[in-house]
Amino acid sequence: MVGGASARAMVGPASMLDRIRTLFARVAAPQGAKGANPLGDRNLAAAALLVEAALLDGTFADKERAAIQAILMRNFGLAVEEATELVAQAEKAQSQANHLVHFTRTLKDAYGPDERTAILEMLWEVAYADGVLHHYEANLLRRISGLLYVSDREAGAARKRVQARLGIEDLPPA
Repeated sequence: MVGGASARAMVGPASMLDRIRTLFARVAAPQGAKGANPLGDRNLAAAALLVEAALLDGTFADKERAAIQAILMRNFGLAVEEATELVAQAEKAQSQANHLVHFTRTLKDAYGPDERTAILEMLWEVAYADGVLHHYEANLLRRISGLLYVSDREAGAARKRVQARLGIEDLPPA
């Protein structure tokens, strides 16, 4: 028995350290993320926020799903299949997340102010995709703009650009 304990002690510290490193690596990388590919992490974070915006009014309509896929294809240069897969990964990541900070931090750290404002525009496109701006969606986008460090002025301008692009008037939140 003593021999077994000493054998474990000799192997234990190194293997224990390896197990701890593995555990921290798994905890640090979100489920479904392409840990070695920062671009994948950024795309997944953006897609997860888009899915969150679509789900916030209680439904994930086909119009919203199509809008998210089109946004991902246009802004990240993805093919249809890649955008579809990314939306599926984003739905999984969003459902497993208990807050948005991981996603917004990934984007804040990866992009400059103009790119973060562009992400906010993508979110407004999703919020307006079903033709109704729910007050939960408007609140979410205000919170995300703060977490992305987009000024109120730039966030308002982003919203106006999306409204002009989509040809819609300023809808009061439902």
